Amino acid sequence: MHKYKAKGTCTREISFDLRGGKVRDVSFTWGCSGNLKALGILAEGMEAGELVAKLRGLTCGVRKTSCGDQLARAVAEALESGASGEAQAGAIEPGK
Repeated sequence: MHKYKAKGTCTREISFDLRGGKVRDVSFTWGCSGNLKALGILAEGMEAGELVAKLRGLTCGVRKTSCGDQLARAVAEALESGASGEAQAGAIEPGK
């Protein structure tokens, strides 16, 4: 399970798995509950690279980022690290 500390959004943390190059089990801590549940459902089973390409750069209101953009950044970071599940820069350890 990857955990990512979101920056610049209402959501505080994004959790997800990468299995076989696909995004699985996305969940958000805090934020717009209905929208984030929908985002998690839509992301389920999506190819990780496709998710990054579609969501990276999306903004929310006057913010320079969004929950979707933060998910894309989290997935991209996991891919760059080889999706090893180890602690990564910008990620947080479980329980912290």
